[in-house]
Order: sequence, then structure tokens, then C-alpha cells
Amino acid sequence: MATLTVPDGTILLGKSVKPEVLTLKLANRHGLVTGATGTGKTVTLQTMAEELSKKGVPVFAADIKGDLSGIAAPGKGEPHFVKRCQEIGIDYAPDLYPVTFWDLFGEQGHPIRTTIAEMGPLLLSRLLQLNEVQEGVLNILFRYCDEQKLLLLDLKDLRAMLAEFGSNKELQAELLATYGNITPQTVGAIQRQLLVLENQGAEKFFGEPALDILDLIKTDARGRGMVNILAADKLMESPRLYATFLLWLLSELFQELPEVGDLDKPKLVFFFDEAHLLFNDAPKALLTKIEQVVRLIRSKGVGVYFVTQNPLDVPETVLAQLGNRVQHALRAFTPRDQKAVKAAAETFRQNPKFKTEEAITQLAVGEALISMLEGKGTPSMVERTFIKPPMGRVGPLAPIERAAVLNSSPMKGAYDERVDNESAYEMLQKRVEDKAAQQAEGGGIMDTIGGWLGGSAEKPKTGPGSRGGRVPPSMAEKVITSAARSAATSVGRQIGTAIFRSVLGGILKG
Repeated sequence: MATLTVPDGTILLGKSVKPEVLTLKLANRHGLVTGATGTGKTVTLQTMAEELSKKGVPVFAADIKGDLSGIAAPGKGEPHFVKRCQEIGIDYAPDLYPVTFWDLFGEQGHPIRTTIAEMGPLLLSRLLQLNEVQEGVLNILFRYCDEQKLLLLDLKDLRAMLAEFGSNKELQAELLATYGNITPQTVGAIQRQLLVLENQGAEKFFGEPALDILDLIKTDARGRGMVNILAADKLMESPRLYATFLLWLLSELFQELPEVGDLDKPKLVFFFDEAHLLFNDAPKALLTKIEQVVRLIRSKGVGVYFVTQNPLDVPETVLAQLGNRVQHALRAFTPRDQKAVKAAAETFRQNPKFKTEEAITQLAVGEALISMLEGKGTPSMVERTFIKPPMGRVGPLAPIERAAVLNSSPMKGAYDERVDNESAYEMLQKRVEDKAAQQAEGGGIMDTIGGWLGGSAEKPKTGPGSRGGRVPPSMAEKVITSAARSAATSVGRQIGTAIFRSVLGGILKG
């Protein structure tokens, strides 16, 4: 029988000398889950997701190895989990949770798409690994498309605009006066990087229908928060795409959600696994954007939890904003490891009962140092804690189980079929066709005028009674033909009117 009492408005994470809980009202103050490989970070993430879901808080998490998908099925009652529950003082009660599976490639979940315009030049430059000059050209391209109302929806739109920038000398001259020089060499470099991105399968990510961010913030019929799981095993083969996508998602949440301040519980909790990929080799402008989003998104009711092996993976400016901490074991084999252990220990409010730096290297699997915000947002004293086991399955779903979840998903049919709306690519094509048509119409007028001057380019006509088989068109035929050709454009209509007046006026005078 359960003996542990959990305060209202909290979720249970585990037990030290007391229940270790996360206060829901402070869950939007962000957090950090760190530890070496195999120390239990993924299990901790699953436990937090389950507990948040039970309280009606939706969750978004990337499933790096496929293990997190098991949350959609009840646990199997592993003996060590049952024993841990007894030690903590709770009942082991297998349960399943409402899950929506997502996948950028549309293979293991509903497709997630965004448009090139929504991604924006900063994140797209990061994705394409562009230098400052190339990023500048991309910014000009976005500005030009915005001014000309050329929609950038998918990669073919971007490819078409790059081709226009690289080959249209009139456009290059026009842009030179306003924005600066755009060389074909720079455009060519961007095009090559775009090809690399396409080869990674990114074309599936850009397009419509684009994700409605509110579809991540849902509850089921029982009031449980939806656990949104991104299939990321294949996505991790392109780590920059993975990191940029999650940052885009955070940015969209920040831009789209209204200000709500501190709620009794978050609107959404976002877990960013393998967080080091976000910060590796990130330019200063991008780090500034990340810091801004993390700092301000809490006022939108969103909590962000970074999951990584080493606390040194997260820049200090971001680390300072992560008030809720779960630290699994770290190994101190190298000088960098030792530095990481020391840095991790110094971030906690120290407990006089043990040395934090020593404890970090001694923690068992499923044990962690925990310090959560309490009261008015001050961190609690760090405690060695046995983590509560998940009640869902630990391990991946079988393909047939995943298919069943997808078949009954509330998102079924919303994003599965791709839509190709008119955008920059089609609009540029139409411009080319219109220009060709105008040139053809203009050529017809000149042919007619040339005929009146004795140099008609009309194709010879043959027939009885003709001299050399050629029958010249009558003046009336020329007038009618010219008028018909010129009626297609406003300029042509003006020329046609002038021709009618001059020619018919001459005939009447004659």
C-alpha cells in the first residue's frame, strides 16, 4: 500500500529523505537533466512526462532511440521497478498515456512541416551552414520576396529564387543600388548547400500544410495532457537539421502563444534531448536568439528542459535560467570530465550532509541529485534521490502497436497529405510565360507593320491565280489580325487603336 503523500500542485519525481517534487506553478522556470550515458536520463524524462500528462500538462519530446514510444503502452511490471516503488512508498500501477507520434519524414508519425518563410533567414542560414556573406544574400532574398509578395513555401521556391538572383542581371543591378552586390558565385555556394540539405531529406520538412502549433497543446477525453513524441532516430543522422528544427519549434511557440504570465501549471513542457547539438558551433547571433527565447518563453506558459550528458554543453547565459535540476552520475576520467563534475556541483544549493562533487560520481543507475525551485522560486537544497519508475512501458513499441496509435490519433488526416499551393516557383513561371506571350504579341504587330512597308514576314500563302503561288493578305485582314493579336495587353490595345485610326482614316480619305 502507498504511504507517500505528495503535496497538491506538484508531481512526484522520487524520494530522498522526503518526497522530491516539481511544483507545477514553477515548472515553466525551465530545467536541466544531465548525466552520463546509461545512468537513467531517458527513464527520468519518461517519468516526468507521465506525471505531467496526468496533471493535464501536454508534453513535447524527441525520441532519440525509439525507447520513449513505450509510454503509449502499460508497463510490464519489471521486478526492479516494483521494488523501487516499494522503497519510495508508492504502488506500482501500470498505465498508458495519450500519445501523438510525429516524424519529419512522415514514416513513424504524422508529418511535421513548416514553410521556408516561417523558418526565416537566420535559422535557414544555420541549417545551410552559410557564412556571413551568404547569410546576407539570403536576407536580401527574403526581403525581396516579401516586398514582391512572392511566397516562399518549399525548397523549390527557394531554388527558383536563387536561380533568379544568380542569372537575372537586371535584378542584380536593381538590388545593388539598395542592398549591395550579389554575385553568381555566392548564389552558387548557397545552391550547393541547398543540395546537401535536400540530400538529407529536408524537402519533406518544408511545405504545406504547415504545423499548427496549437495541435501540440491538447488533452484527451480524460483531461490528460497529450504526450507529443517526435521520432528522431533517423533525424539524428542529420544532427544540424534536428537541432534547427527543435529551435524553430521553440521559436514558433514563442511567437504564436499569447502572454499568460505564471499559471498554476504550464501550457506545455518541452524536452530538448541531445541539447549539445543546439549549441555546437552556433554563431553569436543564434546563441543570442536561443537565450532570448528561453528567457521569454516562460511568460507564454512553456517550460523548456534541456537533456544532455554534460552541464558544460549548455552556455552559462542559458544555464543560469534553468532552475529545476536533475543530475545523474558523471564520470571523472579526464580533465574535462573533472571540470564538468565540479561545474555541476557548484550549480546546486549545497547540502551539509554530503559533498556534492563526490556524490555525483557515486550515484547508482536510477539515482540522481535533485534540486527543484520552491516557495518564491528559490532552489531547494540538493538531495540524493531515488527516481520514481515510469508506469508506462520502458522500451519501444512494436510497429503494429505504433500503427494502432497512429490509426486512432486525433491528428489523423490533418497533415498526412502534402498540398502544393501557388508560391514563388509558380509565380516566377507565370512571369516567364507572360513575358514570352507579350514578346510573341509584339512580334506579330511588327510583322504586320513590316508588311505595310513592303517587308511583310507573313508566311507565304499559295493558291490559284497567285503570282509565284503567293497571295498577299488584304489590308482589312492585316488590320483585323493586328487588332486581335494586340488585344491581349493594355499596351497592345493602345497600339491597336492607333493602327485602326490611322489606317482606316487613310482608307476613308482615299
